[in-house]
Amino acid sequence: MEEKLLNILLVEDDSVDVMNVQRAFKKNNITNPLHIAFNGVEALNMLRGTNGKPKLNPQPRIILLDINMPKMNGIEFLRELRSDPELKSITVFVMTTSNDDQDKIDAYSLNIAGYILKPLSFEKFVNAVSILNSYWKLCEQPDYIKA
Repeated sequence: MEEKLLNILLVEDDSVDVMNVQRAFKKNNITNPLHIAFNGVEALNMLRGTNGKPKLNPQPRIILLDINMPKMNGIEFLRELRSDPELKSITVFVMTTSNDDQDKIDAYSLNIAGYILKPLSFEKFVNAVSILNSYWKLCEQPDYIKA
């Protein structure tokens, strides 16, 4: 079976968390291209190719999203993403420290694939990323996504 590399967009404002995701990808031998946006506004600009940001091509199939960010938080980003016909079908996993039930309810109501609390230890984080990698390798995706 041929392995297809899916573009992944990480939307995370904390540079330490960005580094941890990159390290977890490396430890798990995940070679998917990982693009980074530091808030929801930057992520939308990257997805749409607006405000001087080149459009990510091919479009990311997976977004790893933090909830608590400046400018546009994760829930606001999800609302905007799901209202855009060209972006609404992208698979989103929330990876956050927020254990607030309202955040979970809001995120799931916006059709996320999963809500993952960031583990405190790096070892547990590496394991969580490994499970995510297995999941997206297992799931079939069309060659292109229609609106």
